[in-house]
Amino acid sequence: MTEFVSLEVDNGVGTIRLNRPPMNALSRQVQEELLAVSGEATARDDVRAVVVYGGEKTFAAGADVKEMAKMSYSDMAPVARRLSAGLGAISTITKPTVAAVTGYALGGGLEVVLGADRRIAGDNVKLGFPEILLGIFPGGGGTQRLARLVGPSRAKDLIYTGRFVNAEEALAIGLVDEVVPADEVYSRSVEYASQFAKGPALAYAAAKKAIDGGLDTDLRTGLDIESELFAGLFASDDRATGMASFIESGPGKATFTGR
Repeated sequence: MTEFVSLEVDNGVGTIRLNRPPMNALSRQVQEELLAVSGEATARDDVRAVVVYGGEKTFAAGADVKEMAKMSYSDMAPVARRLSAGLGAISTITKPTVAAVTGYALGGGLEVVLGADRRIAGDNVKLGFPEILLGIFPGGGGTQRLARLVGPSRAKDLIYTGRFVNAEEALAIGLVDEVVPADEVYSRSVEYASQFAKGPALAYAAAKKAIDGGLDTDLRTGLDIESELFAGLFASDDRATGMASFIESGPGKATFTGR
């Protein structure tokens, strides 16, 4: 059982909910719970896509600074990689993922958001990495995922200054993919995720692995990864079903089993 992070499933869409009032501060316990619930979402066959959500008012205002302030180098050194794993847990889910972002997503909260495949933000969001104001920098994947998403120059600007980005700028620089009214963020995110609930689960997982794996290496190696994963899908029932359905009835009519 987890205290602050939950997984609820409805019609193939799992919602990972952060619930640590008042601002969903991401303590080490929350980070461990994110890892556990993300693993559960990956393992469960009834979860075909995932929405991660912090609630109507705010996503997460960052790591628990009071907890971190007590830590020395000797305390942090052995757990830094675990911290990165916890805040990046959403990225390990092998299914399509959507971050539904309202209010503040700062520091570790933004790092959780960056682990999703798609980011749908409310028009009231404030996004940023204020860690520099504490004498540190984003250590939960922020320097790596942000630079890959918006480019190194913009990433350095946001990390060096610690400034907040509003919805308009976030959309313009590619930090989020879609902006909707704040009270529609969750419903729109579920709507987007729902289109994958009856799709070819193995193909989604393989496509995700090819894209993410290719970004971590050179083009030639990425193409090799793609070829291996592509060939592997020819052992799946969904590939046979999808192609037979296309030949017989045209596109978009196949019924997939996820096998």
